[in-house]
This record gives sequence, C-alpha cells and structure tokens, in this order.
Amino acid sequence: MKTLRLLRWSGSVLSPRTRPRLLLKPFLLSSRLQSTATAPLLEDHDDPPSHDIPPPFDLSALPSPPPDRALHSAKLSALHARLSLPPRFPIQTLARGLVDASADHHPSFNNHALSLLGNDLLGYYTSELILCRYPRLPMVIIFAAMQAYVGPATLAALVREWGVDIAAEPGGEVDPGLLQFKRLLPGNADIEGTGILVKEGPKPKEEKPWNRGLSSLSVSADYFGALPKRTPSDYLERPELAALDSAVLRNRAVTLERASTNFVRAVMGAVYLHAGRNAAKAFFRAHFQSRALNVERLFEFRQPTRDLSRLCAREGLVSPVARILSETGRESRHPVFVVGVFSGRDKLGEGQGGSLDEARLRAAIAALKGWYLYSPLEVRVPSEVEEGGKEWTPVLVDGGEVIV
Repeated sequence: MKTLRLLRWSGSVLSPRTRPRLLLKPFLLSSRLQSTATAPLLEDHDDPPSHDIPPPFDLSALPSPPPDRALHSAKLSALHARLSLPPRFPIQTLARGLVDASADHHPSFNNHALSLLGNDLLGYYTSELILCRYPRLPMVIIFAAMQAYVGPATLAALVREWGVDIAAEPGGEVDPGLLQFKRLLPGNADIEGTGILVKEGPKPKEEKPWNRGLSSLSVSADYFGALPKRTPSDYLERPELAALDSAVLRNRAVTLERASTNFVRAVMGAVYLHAGRNAAKAFFRAHFQSRALNVERLFEFRQPTRDLSRLCAREGLVSPVARILSETGRESRHPVFVVGVFSGRDKLGEGQGGSLDEARLRAAIAALKGWYLYSPLEVRVPSEVEEGGKEWTPVLVDGGEVIV
C-alpha cells in the first residue's frame, strides 16, 4: 500500500486555523537560500480575515453555564443514564435542573419553575398513597409520613445517593453536571471581615404566626404542615409585597439541603413535562415509593388508655377492660405479665411488661395502632384511574382522629 503525500492535498483538507504556515511555495524557499534578504510572504487568501473571527467570550461573566455546554458534559450523561431517564428527556433540561434560583436569577435558566411543578406532583402522589393505604391515620402522622417520603432531608439524601457533585461557586465556567447554588454562610463565618460571627450578628425580625389547630393546618398548611408566609389575599391587599419578596429571593442564599431539594423536585417536574404522566409515575415508584417506611414507629401516645376509651365511645363499642392473660415470676426480680384489652368479648390489643401497669399501657397502645394502621387489601389511588384502563373504587373515609 502506498503512502499518501500530505503536502499536496493538505490545503484542501485542513482548516485555515490548523494548516501550517511553514508550507511555503518552492520558489520562496529557493530565494530565501540564495539571498540574505527576507523574502516577501504572499498573502494567503484561504485564511479568513481577522475581523470575521469573534473574540473569545468570557464564560466567567455568566451566572450559569450556557445550555450548549450540556451536550459535552460527561457528568450529565452519566447522571442521565444513572437515573434511567427516558430518551425524550433532554440533557439540557437536566443541566437546568442543577442550577438553583440563588445562582442564576433568570427564570429561563434556573430550576424554580420546574421545582414548583415537581413539588406539587410529589405531594399529590405521596398524599394519595398514604391516605389510600392508611385511611385512619391522624393528621400529625400524615405530616410526619410526608416528611419521611418527600421531605427536604429525604430529598437531600437522595441527591447523595444519585452521586451528584457540588460546585464550590456558581458560574459560566463550571461543569454543567455540578449542582450550583449560592451558599448560605455558616454560623461561625465572619461578616465581611468585621470579626462578628454570623450567628452573633443582627437577625431579621420574623412575624410570629397565630396558633392554629390541626383542622386549620389541614386546609391552610402545605404538604408538611407548615403555614405559608404569604397568602394570595396578602398580595391582593398589598401589591408591594410581591416586589419585596422577589428582591429578597434574588439576594437570598440557600443551604445545601434546600438546593438539593429543589433539584430533585425539578427533575420530577421535567420528567412529567417531557415524558408524560406514566413516566412521572414510574419515576416516583422507582425513587420514592420504593423506600421502606415503618409508619408504626411514628406514633407516640401520652395517655393511651384515655384515647382508647374515647375511641370506643365514639364508635359505639363497649368500654375497654384490661384483663391479665398470663404471668410468670411474680415474686422474682424479673416478672413478666401479659395483659389484654377487651371490648365485650372482642380482644382489641395485647401487651406484656415487667409490671401490670406497663403491660396494660402496651396493650392499649397495641389496640390504638391496630385501629389507626388499618389498611385495605387492595390499594387503588386516584392517579391510576387517570392513566386509563382501571375503574375507580371508592376507598374508606374515616371519621377522623380521636379528640380528647
């Protein structure tokens, strides 16, 4: 096989920027050898004029990386494959989800809008799962279960499980595959070289909210039982609050937990927008519903015997009575008593302990947990009916928790 001579066809293949300029014509080389005078170089018309070459753009002037850089990020491609995102999910949208609103204030380049949608989807799917699986749970336990499934601490731990790295500072030169946000100064940081710690400096005055009961929280609060600082009526009465809150949001720094929470919510919202409802529900099952939660450990009773008596009175049952079922070692150092709580001939619960009072309290707690943790055999949620192919079956609607 003959080797090609690169000098003959390099002018038509190599670009003007990469073509070597030492490949001069033969008569120029001969004239340079024959005379000590410098030979004039001919103008190379193949090279573009200097005024057509745009000056290099400084990426550090941008608050976040440009969208076109997402196509060349290995971290984003690995994260896209690691999360098993659908092919219709653009990698540029994943890069946008990694930019918090504190890093880039432009709504077209941060994840604020996507995180709002994802928060509503996560709250909807999680709340219907809890309410349909355990229809008798008290409101306090429902709020605690919501925190356990899709709370900020859980979503921050999920980001660490996904292997997302954190950028030291946001900017246009940062890899698009890093989580970018404006960091909140720690409590032991110095305030602008004054020698005063952040935790010792002046704190903004916060309005103390009104005391509200569980009935009001179930209507006015968010998915986790927290009341919003502003309501739509507040903005209608005082329009200047909208501009004030937006200015505070632009200058606000966030914690790593907050930025991680916004990223996970943004990914959930982006999956729903680009891949549809079925893909979003499958993503929820894979990353949120699959997490094991022991709801029984969320209960904490202060007076279980009184609560059980009120529950039996509300449901029209016979007043509960504690009866000893068995015992061993009454006169020893470690006796064991087994006590059952009965309503008529029906045994509501059973417990054991080192004393009769301890066994009776545990039996009452077991009876209350047996009531509140009731779960139907077949759990069907409303979102399954929206997907089509299934008929809606009404679920149990409980009368509410016991008020003592």
